Amino acid sequence: MGHAGCGTRDYRHHDCAFHGAKNRPWRPAPDGLRQPMRRRMPHLPKMTRPAQAALAAVLLAGLWLAGLYGFTRSIFNDAQAAQHANLRTGAGPLPAKDMLDAIVVLTGGSNRLQVGFDLLAQSRGKKLFISGVYQGVEVRELLSQWKSERNKSDLDCCVALGFEADDTAGNADETAAWMKAEEYKSFYLVTAHYHMKRALLEMQRAAPHLKIRPWPVVPEGLDINNWWRSSQSRNLIIREYSKYLAALVITSARRML
Repeated sequence: MGHAGCGTRDYRHHDCAFHGAKNRPWRPAPDGLRQPMRRRMPHLPKMTRPAQAALAAVLLAGLWLAGLYGFTRSIFNDAQAAQHANLRTGAGPLPAKDMLDAIVVLTGGSNRLQVGFDLLAQSRGKKLFISGVYQGVEVRELLSQWKSERNKSDLDCCVALGFEADDTAGNADETAAWMKAEEYKSFYLVTAHYHMKRALLEMQRAAPHLKIRPWPVVPEGLDINNWWRSSQSRNLIIREYSKYLAALVITSARRML
């Protein structure tokens, strides 16, 4: 008996449909009937300019706060480490590594002169240079502020004053000129711990060939462990951080030119 075909009366409609589809040549579906392989992501609305400005401001504020956190941790950790490393233990002569050519003090804060005179009395440097002194001030006047039982006149011959500087960049230029005139190659840098980063930045700009050993001084009345509790201390640190960023930008721009 023959197999019932699509032309017979008792054929099954779905078999004939399959048979016909199998023998027809394949043709691509019209473009309008094609289904995409993947779903397209919906288009996000574009940010307006005010929204972009607000986002940029938030990002900049976050970067500024992160930098402030790193800055404060750095200056206080450096101050504590330097204080421990620079303390002279025991009697006797200083090790050769602790004897540099000079000591440089940047005026502008408490305890800096005291520390500078102490270092000179310990023979850590041949001379002491004090940068940023007001016109008319004499060495003996500054020595009178030194709290020591030693004869202050012993240091009178070994102290030099700089009267030209009125900011940190000026301190650096004045110090570089004095070091060159004295033919010195190394010095201790004495300034406040919060000011040390900016001072080093300017010193390295003005005299990159000199060896500098920082000696940070913590001002009286400033608790380095709880500085954020005082509005005066907070303002001091934030202001110095902003100045440091400005100096960093200016110094970097000069190097690129």
